[in-house]
Amino acid sequence: MRVFIWAVVFLLAASVGSAQDRSTVVVELFTSQGCSSCPPADALLERLSRRNNVIALSLHVDYWDYIGWKDKFASPANTARQQAYARAGGRRSVYTPQMIINGLDDVAGTAPMDVADIIDRHSRRQPVVELTLRRSSNAVRVQAKLLRSIGPSIVQVAYISARKVVQIKRGENAGRSLQYTNVVKRIEKLRRWSGENPLAVEIALKQHEQAVLLIQQEGHGVIFAAVPLR
Repeated sequence: MRVFIWAVVFLLAASVGSAQDRSTVVVELFTSQGCSSCPPADALLERLSRRNNVIALSLHVDYWDYIGWKDKFASPANTARQQAYARAGGRRSVYTPQMIINGLDDVAGTAPMDVADIIDRHSRRQPVVELTLRRSSNAVRVQAKLLRSIGPSIVQVAYISARKVVQIKRGENAGRSLQYTNVVKRIEKLRRWSGENPLAVEIALKQHEQAVLLIQQEGHGVIFAAVPLR
């Protein structure tokens, strides 16, 4: 068991020093405080968030709220996003804990070796959009330069809370103190982008507000580019 654990840690931490040479990979974990299988996936997401080339997002769904504990971070919008991914990928159902990697591949959040393999594959892809940020005290201006045509895309901003600890009092995880990483509070669609010409957008941010910009193929397809705004 020890060998397995260290192998997983090695794969998840591999090439951190050379992350500048790797493409950014977005990992979305669909999770719930009422799901007894989710805590290991939540812990895995926290480890992934330490990687320089990974943007790890925790999206809490609301369809487990009926079994005894209402998830404090659950949102119907997160559930709808997961369902949209299922439709786009031709899957008939959704589940927790599910990870969607770069908007394209789905994998169980309890399968760290599979997660590591998929992240590694995506990190080796050639970038198709180059992002440049200019930050001020209350806004971030983002310029996107196309390295090749990508077609219609949606520019969106995910507003997050970096770290949350919750005492679960009822339900399948009753009595546990669980930590959550990069909890998505909401995702706002800024605009549609043709993906054929350069793009410039400005995002207003309150002091200490944390957010991530995502450029995603229209129809819940592949995530072409992403960058933290703080």
